Amino acid sequence: MENREWLKVKRLDKKMTHDDVAKVSGIERAYYTMIEQGKRRPSVQVAKAIATVLDFDWVLFFDEKSNETLHLDTVKYIYVAI
Repeated sequence: MENREWLKVKRLDKKMTHDDVAKVSGIERAYYTMIEQGKRRPSVQVAKAIATVLDFDWVLFFDEKSNETLHLDTVKYIYVAI
C-alpha cells in the first residue's frame, strides 16, 4: 500500500485526532489509523465520509498518484532540471 502523509496533513490542518475523524466518519478509530498509514484502502462509502470530514476529493484514495506522489515527482523533475 501507499504512504498517505497527505491525509495526515489534511487531518492536522483541521486540528483533528484519529478518533475525531473516525467518530464523525462513522468508523472505528483503528480502521481510520490503518487507512491513514496506508495499511488499508477504504471502501468508496468510507472514502467519501472521510473526504467530507476533511474536505478533499474522495477519489484521492484511489488515484495511482496521490498528492504526495505528484509533489515528489515535481521535486525530482526540478532537481534534475537544475
